Parts: sequence; C-alpha cells; structure tokens
Amino acid sequence: MKKHLITLLTFCTVTLIFAQKMPKAIKVTYQRTSNGKIAENQDPMFLFASSDLSLITTNKILQQKANFPFEQTFVNFNTQTISQWAQMKNGKSILSNDNEALRKQKFEFSNETKKILNYNCKKAVTSVNSNKIEIWYTTELGLKGGPSVLGQNLGLVLETIRNGNATVTATKIENLKATPSLLSIPSIQTVDQLTYKDLLWKSRFVNIPVFSKEQIHFVSDAKSNDSILRFASGTVIVRKIKFPEIKRGSSIYADVTEQSNGDAYDRTGTVFMIPTDKKMSFLDGLKNGVKTLPAYENGNGKKYQGVVSTDEYTPLLEMMRFFTPFGVKQFNYLQLKNKVWQDSVIYRQDISLLQPKLSNQEVYIGMFIGNYDAGGHKASLNITIHQGEDNNPKADFILPLFNTLNVMEMAGQEYSTMFDNEKGLEMTFEVPQGYKNFKLSYTTTGHGGWENGDEFLQKKNTILIDNKEIFGFTPWRTDCGSYRLSNPASGNFGNGLSSSDESRSNWCPGTTTNPNLIDLGNLSPGKHTIRISIPLGKQEGNSSSAWNVSGFLIGEK
Repeated sequence: MKKHLITLLTFCTVTLIFAQKMPKAIKVTYQRTSNGKIAENQDPMFLFASSDLSLITTNKILQQKANFPFEQTFVNFNTQTISQWAQMKNGKSILSNDNEALRKQKFEFSNETKKILNYNCKKAVTSVNSNKIEIWYTTELGLKGGPSVLGQNLGLVLETIRNGNATVTATKIENLKATPSLLSIPSIQTVDQLTYKDLLWKSRFVNIPVFSKEQIHFVSDAKSNDSILRFASGTVIVRKIKFPEIKRGSSIYADVTEQSNGDAYDRTGTVFMIPTDKKMSFLDGLKNGVKTLPAYENGNGKKYQGVVSTDEYTPLLEMMRFFTPFGVKQFNYLQLKNKVWQDSVIYRQDISLLQPKLSNQEVYIGMFIGNYDAGGHKASLNITIHQGEDNNPKADFILPLFNTLNVMEMAGQEYSTMFDNEKGLEMTFEVPQGYKNFKLSYTTTGHGGWENGDEFLQKKNTILIDNKEIFGFTPWRTDCGSYRLSNPASGNFGNGLSSSDESRSNWCPGTTTNPNLIDLGNLSPGKHTIRISIPLGKQEGNSSSAWNVSGFLIGEK
C-alpha cells in the first residue's frame, strides 16, 4: 500500500510540473543588441504563442503608434503556414500565405547548451543570404515560436545571433491565462507572395508618374494635349506636376526608362524643371520661339539664348542628364555572337538636393532627347519621394545660375560654343543674407563626335568665383565598354572595338552624368561673378565642338 501511495504521489508531482510548463499561451518580450550594446530607442518586439499559432509583433504596432506600413507575422503550426499581414497608410490591409518556407528550413544542430531566463536551450545554426544565424531554443515550455520565422518548429526560440554581432534575446516570458484575441489570423482576401511584396514596397514611398512611354521624336506636326505639351518639333515634352510637402532629409529620385523607337544614335537627354519665378521663363521661349529668350554674348559674335540667369529670367534647372545608347530595343535584331541585348535602359538618379524647389510646389517638368528621326525614342519618367524625419522648416537656398544644354536644338537654339574665347561663360549672381556653406552643383559633358572633337578629347574645366579659381578638373569616363549590351546599333571598328566602348568627356552611351558638388565656403552677401573656362577644340569644316554645362547654387540656413 505504501509503495502504491509513493507511486501515486510521484505521478501527481510530475503531472503538476508538466502542467506548470505547458501554459495555455505565452507572451515573450525580446531586446535587440549590436556588438554587445543595447540598441537605442528600439521598439520592443513581442511574441504571442499558443499550441496552434504564434504572432510576431511590436509594442508600437499594438499601441497603434507604428509608422505605416507595418507587418505582423503569424505561424500556423497545424498547417505549417507562415502568414504575413501588412497594414497600409490608406487603411487597407493585405495578407499573404506561404505553405513551403517553414518546411524548407535547414539546420545544423550543435551539442552546445546554455540557459536563457533559466530555461535550458539548445543551439541550431542556419544560413540566410550568406548570413550565419545561430538559434537558441528550448522545449521545456511545450510551446513553439520565436522573434522571426526561423526555427519556430524547433521549440521556443529565446535568442538569435546574426553573424556573431546582431542579437535578439528574450528578456521576459509571461504565462497568459487565456489565448489572447489577437492570436487570430485576419479573415481578409489574400494575395500571392510576389504581389504582397510589391504592394508593401510601393506603399513605403510616394510615386509621381510624369511621363509614360511618351514618344520623343522629330516631326513637323507635334501636337500638345491637355496633359503634355510638345515643343521643338516633338523633341521636348513638358508637363505640370503638383508635388506634396517633402520633409527635409527626404530622398528624392528620378527614374527614366528609354527605348529606341527608330533612332539608332546616341543622343543627349535631360530632365529639367522650368523655373517661373521671374518675368520671363524658358516656357516663353518654347511657346514663342528661342529668339524671345534673353541672349548671352561674350564677344565671339554669337548669341546664346536662355543659358544664364538675369534679373528677369531664370534658366532651366537640370534634374538629370542622360545619354541614349545606340538603338536599344529597336535594333536588337542586329545579332552578334554571345551578345544578348537589353530591352531598355533605366536611369536612376538621386535629386534630393532639389527638395526646396519641389516641396509643396506645382512646377513644369520637362524632358528632351535630341534627334532628327520620325520614330525617335520612347521614354518614361517617374519621381519617387522617400520621406525623411527632419521637420526643420528652414529650407536651403537654391539659385539656378546657368544651363548651356540647347534643349531647343531642333528649334534653332545655338550650340554651346561660347568656350572658344577666354571669357567663356561668365555671369553675375547675388547671394542673400542668412545663408552659409555654399556649394555649386555642376554638370558637364563635352561634345564633338569626330576624331578631334571634344567628345573624345580630355579638356580641363576651370571654375572661377570672383576671378579666383576654386575648382578645376578634367571630366572623363573610361567605363563606357561596360554598357555594350545596351548598344546594338553601335558601329564596330577594325581593331575590334565598338564605338560605344570609347572613353568620352564625362558620358557614355546608355548612362547618366553625375553632377559635381563643389564646396564654395561662406560667400559674403551681395554680388559675385562666376566664370567657366574650357579650352574648346577648333571647328573642322562643318564639325564643331561644344560643352553642355549646367549649375545651380546651394546655400544652407
């Protein structure tokens, strides 16, 4: 009898201990550390888990204080399904299910053990995108879950370590008397995983479509409509765009996609804004003719229309300069062994410096691709805004100074040959009170497409402020051969090179040209002069060189 009583008491004790280790549901709080230091201002991560489901979320999400979009992750242990639930800024939610990812996880198991929150933990190791992930898990609570989807089938993950330095560790485990209502997958329409990722990504920024596959070509009867204005025989397109408020510190990008629609040559392209802050703008020249624009003269006998700022006129503010390749898409039938031509060229450039000129403004945005072909090119332009957190209302000062790129080339605007004398390009500008740390954004490319033309010769650009040289460099690109697969119609030479391989004066067929950001220091308030000097190559017959330079001044509050 005594023996049976001891056995019964032992069974009851084990049952009681087991019951204590099998709560109905738990809440686990995790903390992030990096290189041994606790991450500052972190949003605590929570895991809610029952025998059927786990939920990964954060404190801010539960408090409805998280920035949109935000995600929560469910794991259904009965169906072995991972469900991603995202809530968007517009109030919409999307859900995607993955029935394979949990089963596909592979681990190497170690004999190492350690205690976390007084629970015995085992170690498993896996690799994700070349990152080594160590997972410490326990089976003593009888429930599964973790701070990520990794290792949720192993047990309760109490710590993960990525590459030995980024750690997520459980700091608290709470037993819950009942399964919380939030441990329930939302009953909403699901989308496939690719669509889910795409919708989530696109919801993180503002996309402003400006042009969509618009034809930029040379025709005598180019027609405007209510949305898009066409000028210079169809080689210039312009549209009025309303920008939202853009916080300082935000990132702004211009994205252009281009294809040949008949033109086989490498052409100069530009995306620009038309300032309308003065009595006259470039838009007046587009509408009324290039000769109506103020002309710059430097004594060489020519008049250069609309290229420098005056008291009554502001030149084009260049946002991006790009160069079309030789006939991408339209001439892809020109086959070469082991060459798979690109379908289009995508240009993407950071234009965040222009935030003061775009934020909460309605402006004219234009695009030009020089060509004399009836098919021309097709191009799209999107501007994306990735909001920052800087609420400082003090905006930078931006003053467009000059732009010699002859956007109205096909309507008679003079090529930028003013650098054929010592004066080159010279103008006066005025610095207002209250600004410091001035910079010049300067974009330059050399042109003249024959053996002795400046396209293929290295020429120093010298920038002088108040007759003092403040910057000098030789703009040159040696990487043009990297873009051969975008140039199916490029000419080929007897020495085995393609024309698109040749090094050039700061550009390649199929690339953008980055602006140089030049420190000018603290310019004193008042008037100053700027001069651009370039040793322009001499004309040979009907061939002449030119330099397209644009620049705007930036000052900080």
